Amino acid sequence: MLQPISALRPIASISRARPTSAWAISVAKRRSRRRPWCWSNVPPDGPPGINAKPPTARLFFALWPEPELAASLAAHATDIAGRYQARPMRRDTIHLTLHFLGDVAETALPRLVEAGRSVRAAPFGLDIDRLAVWQHNHLLWAGCQETPAALLELVGKLRSALLASGSPVGDIRRPFAPHITLVRKLPVVAEPFVLPQIEATRWPCTRFVLVRSRLSAQGPDYQTIAEFPLVP
Repeated sequence: MLQPISALRPIASISRARPTSAWAISVAKRRSRRRPWCWSNVPPDGPPGINAKPPTARLFFALWPEPELAASLAAHATDIAGRYQARPMRRDTIHLTLHFLGDVAETALPRLVEAGRSVRAAPFGLDIDRLAVWQHNHLLWAGCQETPAALLELVGKLRSALLASGSPVGDIRRPFAPHITLVRKLPVVAEPFVLPQIEATRWPCTRFVLVRSRLSAQGPDYQTIAEFPLVP
């Protein structure tokens, strides 16, 4: 049974109660200003944790050279970067990108791996026989005077597999420009860059890989997620 209001004992307010220390006053004041958690206090993007973004990975498919070819290309990179005070690619980072995906949710990795496994393309060879500069990107790259049809076919089949699997595809409409980046951060110069002639080197392409990229103070670090053999 409810007691009459007159029977209830009054409770001293915080301002009338005798504090035991300055710490007690501070705690009491902080608690008195705290707003209770309710939906009226929730920001438009939701309470913490509800709309948190899932972990992502920066991914791409690529051809990866054998150590001997990578070492040869890295030597050219070091030589030219030294002339222009630019940044050479490390031997273990030299590659030819087949398709760049960008930042992708890690939950999509299984579908990307399955898409790579579904590609059927025959092994082929690349003749690395030229050096060139893209001044708008400030980089030096190596490549082929003539792009083999087998490389274009591989890229086309890979993109089709990504679309068919429902995987993230990145910029699927971007034209494929095969190149092997060797030097970054070339300076802007008025005169054309003087590039050495390189002896044509055969690159037997028997596999491609799905790679994760992480940036560090020393440049990009690459981790192979999956490897796919080229089979007809």
